[in-house]
Amino acid sequence: MFTGAVPSLQMSKNLIQIDLSYNNLSGPFSFTQFEGFVNLEYIGLQFNSFTGRIPSSLFGLPSLKMFVISNNNFDGSLPEILNASSSMLVKLDLEGNKLEGEIPSSFFDLKSLLFLSLSSNNLNGTIQLENVQKLVNLYSLDLSYNNLTIKTGGNHSGLYSFRQIDALKLASCKLRNLPDLKNQTKMLDLDLSDNQIGGEIPNWIWKVGNGSLMNLNLSHNFLENLQEPYVIPDLNVLDLHSNHLRGKLPLPPRTATYVDFSSNYFSSSIPIGIGNNIRSTYFFSVANNNLIGTIPISICNATNLVLLNMSNNSLSGPIPLCLIEWGETLGVLNLGKNRLSGNLSGTFQENCGLETLDLHDNQLEGKIPESISNCTLLKVLNLGNNKINDTFPCFLNNSTNLRVLVLRSNMFHGGIQCPGVSKSWSPNLQIIDIASNNFSGALIPQYFLKWKAMMDDPEPKVKYLQFPRYYYMDTVTIRNKGVEMELVKILTIFTVIDFSMNSFEGNIPETIGELKSLYVLNLSRNALTGSIPSSLRNLKQLGSLDLSVNVLIGKIPEELASITLLSALNLSYNKLIGKIPSGNQFTTFAKSSFEGNEGLCGPQLNKSCSETAETMPTFKEKHSHPEDGKNWEFLSAASVGYAIGLGFVIGPLFFCERWSKWYWKHIDCVVLWIVNQKRPRK
Repeated sequence: MFTGAVPSLQMSKNLIQIDLSYNNLSGPFSFTQFEGFVNLEYIGLQFNSFTGRIPSSLFGLPSLKMFVISNNNFDGSLPEILNASSSMLVKLDLEGNKLEGEIPSSFFDLKSLLFLSLSSNNLNGTIQLENVQKLVNLYSLDLSYNNLTIKTGGNHSGLYSFRQIDALKLASCKLRNLPDLKNQTKMLDLDLSDNQIGGEIPNWIWKVGNGSLMNLNLSHNFLENLQEPYVIPDLNVLDLHSNHLRGKLPLPPRTATYVDFSSNYFSSSIPIGIGNNIRSTYFFSVANNNLIGTIPISICNATNLVLLNMSNNSLSGPIPLCLIEWGETLGVLNLGKNRLSGNLSGTFQENCGLETLDLHDNQLEGKIPESISNCTLLKVLNLGNNKINDTFPCFLNNSTNLRVLVLRSNMFHGGIQCPGVSKSWSPNLQIIDIASNNFSGALIPQYFLKWKAMMDDPEPKVKYLQFPRYYYMDTVTIRNKGVEMELVKILTIFTVIDFSMNSFEGNIPETIGELKSLYVLNLSRNALTGSIPSSLRNLKQLGSLDLSVNVLIGKIPEELASITLLSALNLSYNKLIGKIPSGNQFTTFAKSSFEGNEGLCGPQLNKSCSETAETMPTFKEKHSHPEDGKNWEFLSAASVGYAIGLGFVIGPLFFCERWSKWYWKHIDCVVLWIVNQKRPRK
């Protein structure tokens, strides 16, 4: 692979081909140096980093047949081509540059042209599709992903004069209706995605190509139904996702390798024989529909699946055992947000190839199979919001690739300390959410030193967690700044620790301060004691900090005011004392961030520190009511449950100050009493 600039070629005027493609060449490229190259037939500069503009003189080269400069940084407008009708050009590929302006009319006079790709630029203007018909020899046309408006010219606009059109790609071209392609008998590839096409999918479209059509992409439109009767031909790729399609889920063709019916309104059950039709399929997604019923056992016949996504439907019943016991082929299994039930059973094979396992928001019970440790490639494990009753999965200590672990809102219990600190949780963890369980015990300082991904400086280039083979983006729902957020794309720099709503006790480890790329830290609603570690000042990327409803004492460290990115803070309902720091963004935090700490003072609470010093509170170590002999530990758990439940219902209303005041007025007596008592421990 060559790098740098291209030397002068003026001494090589007898060249027939110039191919500098797939290098790391950069800088301005001067096309004027080709003047006088009367024998030059091919110029290939694709996949470099060249800049510059395309001069009209280039198209005057008498022998030029192929001009390929795709995936560079060429800019400016396209030049008019003089004597275009006599040009010998058969291939013109300008895809993936920064070209702008309108497409010159002379481009449609290139009568010898077979291949034209202008996609993924900044071209604009309106094109009548019938103008393209002048390119009578054209077999491949791609105008996708510009700012073009293509008009089909009415119901009788066809591509009849194309003699051998094989590929038509008009994605993101503001099309409002389907071009009439009934007479196209050789078409292989049709992409009309990301347009504004509404109505029904006509049944004639399945006859386009007369059986030769291999790839059909109608995704991201406003299509509502499939015209009956229809017979889907032997396609390789069928992509109908992100439309408004309703009714029964279509049976994909047995030849398909890629099928995407996601993000529609299909409301039937999954066809019982679906697995027999997707035996050759690698990618199958019906996510984000209204599908009901069970997952057919025939899915076990789809042994070539690499990605299976049935999330966000109303599917019920057990998970077919074969989906757990699949071998190395299956990389993504997403069945989240359904009504699946039963035990999470089965044995993950030793050659398990799973990278993402997402079963969140179901009704799954039992324990996590220890055999999941065989899935050494696992990056995302999301079991949140189920009924799993288990201890912390220490057997995941060999999952060194694990980046996202979500166990929130289950019935996990016990400590999180695993035998052998050196074999603790994955060093690549960037999101760990175990909130709303029954975990207990102390937070182990050494564990936080193992999470290297949270200690590294943020990457300068934005990247996402994804499954690169099929552009699948992992999603996860986290609680940030008091509100649940669904991260449709998980940034590799987004780091979260959420241990809230458990029964952890003891001090907050100073070692958390080593996680300098941490963005969200939530340890609220536990029984943590001691002071707030001053080492938290090292968390310069921290945007949200919630330590509320614990038993923290002492002063708020002044150093926290140096975390300039901190935009959400909640230290309420502890036993903190002293003056609230006043530097930087601390002056912007509302009263709700600090209330419930009788010993705190400052303008945020409208309380001067001189008054506080005179009335410093004392806290009783025990709280009992001998009159009625009630079990106050049980009552405090019930009270917390009520408060938390109510908080979830009106949580978003906390952003309205009036609602916030009303809420705390009615439960602060409950919460304060719970916090101020010392709960007995076993």
